Amino acid sequence: MEIEQIKALIRDVPDFPEPGIVFKDITPILAHADAMSTIIDLIVVHFGRGTVDKVVGIEARGFILAAPVAYHFNAGFVPIRKQGKLPWETASEEYALEYGTATLELHRDAIEKGERVLIVDDVLATGGTAQAAASLVERCGGVIRGISCLIELEFLKGRSKLEDYEVHTFIQY
Repeated sequence: MEIEQIKALIRDVPDFPEPGIVFKDITPILAHADAMSTIIDLIVVHFGRGTVDKVVGIEARGFILAAPVAYHFNAGFVPIRKQGKLPWETASEEYALEYGTATLELHRDAIEKGERVLIVDDVLATGGTAQAAASLVERCGGVIRGISCLIELEFLKGRSKLEDYEVHTFIQY
């Protein structure tokens, strides 16, 4: 399946989660077997088998993409969650969203020193979420292999916050 065909599946939802925001809904992609498997395969091919020890998925849609990517890498899956959702000792990082602030957390023992980590999320917007995730991974001793997002909202210039990392996106707006 071609990227343009996958892009055509994305649904714009105006005024969600707040007025003035146009949410890019990827659930039609997730429901389409060929689209979903194409995205997963392209992430693995881009970074290459044997180059990733852990795949971090950012809550919530990042989980959906990251878990099958981890499986195909034969790597562990590590969730990064919103504050208060993880049951064990955590490291935390506050960050700015397009429409506010939030805090992400990671289990302190989820990543071992020197492990190569791929961060996966659905959308790269302002870059704050991915930057916070990278900071958490590095504080736990991980080495960022790259950051992969299905969609990039280029007008928000999030990539500029991630200049120290390889950033891979499929669909740009």
